[in-house]
Amino acid sequence: MIYRKDLENINSYKPGKPIEEVKRSLGLKEVYKLASNEIPFIPLHINKAIQRELKNINRYPEADCFYLRRLLSDKLEVDGEQIVFGNGSDELITLSLTALINKGDEVIVSYPTFLIYEIQAKIHGAKIVRVPFCEFRYSLNEIGRKISNKTKIIFIANPDNPTGTYVTQKEVETFVEKVPEDVLIFFDEAYFEFAPADYPNTLKLLKKKKNIFISRTFSKAYGLAGMRVGYGVGTKEFAHIMNKIREPFNVNRLAQVGAIAALGNDIFLKKVLNYVQKEKCYLYKELGGLGMKFVKSATNFIMVDFQKDTANLNNYLLEKGIIIRELKSWEMDNFFRLTIGKHKENKYFINCLKEYIEL
Repeated sequence: MIYRKDLENINSYKPGKPIEEVKRSLGLKEVYKLASNEIPFIPLHINKAIQRELKNINRYPEADCFYLRRLLSDKLEVDGEQIVFGNGSDELITLSLTALINKGDEVIVSYPTFLIYEIQAKIHGAKIVRVPFCEFRYSLNEIGRKISNKTKIIFIANPDNPTGTYVTQKEVETFVEKVPEDVLIFFDEAYFEFAPADYPNTLKLLKKKKNIFISRTFSKAYGLAGMRVGYGVGTKEFAHIMNKIREPFNVNRLAQVGAIAALGNDIFLKKVLNYVQKEKCYLYKELGGLGMKFVKSATNFIMVDFQKDTANLNNYLLEKGIIIRELKSWEMDNFFRLTIGKHKENKYFINCLKEYIEL
């Protein structure tokens, strides 16, 4: 069989180690995963909704996500025909590339940012135009300078992963005015629930600018990482194209029910956000006390500059039952990403970090 030669140069995405693998390989009974930006709480209200739906698992789900679409349409104050659902928001990234990219077209990504943009753009035959971050933040002015007549998509993770930084309402308003109408601005807002007051209202901008697409997910603040359900909002025209090319049952029955239950419980969401903020402040204080450099975050994780290669630290923490995310895939060997966990998990991490530093 002859495979595409260009696939040889693509490095696949390597997710954080699962708890089960670390337990199995190291013979540990308890493992704390502070690597993949999941929330540390089981959303019991979603669990109950899914339990009630189990009697229907022999039936295909609604391909159109009718009830979830109606609920989101009301919540976001957008037409239901503007919404696209995906198997996580990752699928929406892939669908946008499938819809727009011809071989040789350009895709602008910043660096360091979510690796899927570059990986999937390469798979679709696009030329990657990288724009380095400025002090760990998107440089929208520099991105604007890189736009050419071959540019088709600009990906902006806001807030960003892995840095945790974000661009503001004013910065985005200025930027979108300069982008040609035939270039899609893809705002990946996977962490927008955690973001502060001056976070951009991109849904409002979409009413004026038709070349905007916004993706969001239930995997982070809502606690549905294991169900894989995301959604995007764009123009009716672009949503129609994306719905045309997506798989018909890409969001499974249990995921749809879980997402509906998630949207119906604002109390749980507020508790999660408050807890994350409190624990983030705790970790800021403790990391600062240890002389660690870190980037203040608008998400549920913190990027830490360890100032030397993190390989030994990572191995040490694994032996202690703690999973962090090394950033070697981003070519940032001296950095790691730390997800905000429960207080006992965060405290245990800090104690283990102290022990390692004192070795």
